Amino acid sequence: MQLFSDSFQDGARIPGRYAFAVPANSGHIALSDNLNPHLHWQGEPVGTRSFALVCHDPDVPSVGTDVNVEGRTITADLPRTDFFHWLLLDIPATTHDIAEGSHSSGVTVGGKAGPDAPGGMRHGINDYTGWNAGDPDMAGDYYGYDGPCPPWNDARLHHYVFTLHALDTPSLGLGERADGAAVRAAIARHTLASASLTGSYSLNPALAG
Repeated sequence: MQLFSDSFQDGARIPGRYAFAVPANSGHIALSDNLNPHLHWQGEPVGTRSFALVCHDPDVPSVGTDVNVEGRTITADLPRTDFFHWLLLDIPATTHDIAEGSHSSGVTVGGKAGPDAPGGMRHGINDYTGWNAGDPDMAGDYYGYDGPCPPWNDARLHHYVFTLHALDTPSLGLGERADGAAVRAAIARHTLASASLTGSYSLNPALAG
């Protein structure tokens, strides 16, 4: 099975219009277009009854003490953890494309509504839900896609892995607030094949490119 995108090439930088934030001339960052990228896939195995899409960043600092703190740098060797940016479930087996901007266009303060998604699909909650929980101006359940916003003082380039899973069930049957851990556990029991596409992004001027 193969996964492609017209929005960025595998191993390349993700353009800023697909990010949650972009570098700014003052204040370090500014909110961006936050468009979900285009995706296309083919070559799924016989017996595929649905697909599930997971996008995660494996380069998120495991300790947030120095995140976006003036005068501090998050060292590249700090242990890292996963941050889920998109959980799209119950994609019909007849679907082979996701159009750019069809699931996200702009940053929605407090998060996009869910779990219902276009075409009978369902969204899980991404990890901006937890990250913004302590911010009264941004708190809420963040369903669907929200793009890259790595710390602007992180010395490590962040990677965004889009993985499509072909499943042997038409629905994972998860609840309304399915998170990354729940989705991964459910997918593991039903995956017939998978394919991945990885892009990179940084808000650190020293790593911009």
